[in-house]
Amino acid sequence: MRFRLLAAAVLALASSVALAHGPTPQKIDEKIEIKAEPAKAWALVKDFAGIKNWHPDVESVSFKDGERTLKLKNGAELVESLDEVDDGAMRLGYRLSNEGSDAFPVGSYSATMVVSAKDGSAEIAWQGRAYRLDTSNEPPEGKDDASAVKAMSDFFRTGLEGLKKKAEGGAG
Repeated sequence: MRFRLLAAAVLALASSVALAHGPTPQKIDEKIEIKAEPAKAWALVKDFAGIKNWHPDVESVSFKDGERTLKLKNGAELVESLDEVDDGAMRLGYRLSNEGSDAFPVGSYSATMVVSAKDGSAEIAWQGRAYRLDTSNEPPEGKDDASAVKAMSDFFRTGLEGLKKKAEGGAG
């Protein structure tokens, strides 16, 4: 009898944990090849406050105490904290500081940019993990996983195209 009660309690606890499960992080992974030396591309990427010089969606940037505040051309604002700059691995890591920003339909995200050599050029990988804005079990359209991934992917792709143009000698 005790075993049945214990089994029932464990099953009830497991069921409530399963029902309480929130959203899973969504992965964003964009890459671009740039006809430039990896060191040149890395110099652009590692300048955390310099994103305005190559990302077409960024209107202005302020930088203080390891945080950058991006004002986007659509009026939205992002505050991002610098986590890592690794010159040897040519890797930059950062995360959203102002959770629930109006810039993207995400509640939080972290991202890395990695520069590597590829066939005499540079390859830039911009990867992120994001949680949708609405963390309920049935989020409305526009605050769901698909919307979060699309917004972040669009921002990364646009940025990579701008970085390519800047690194290859065009205007930023």
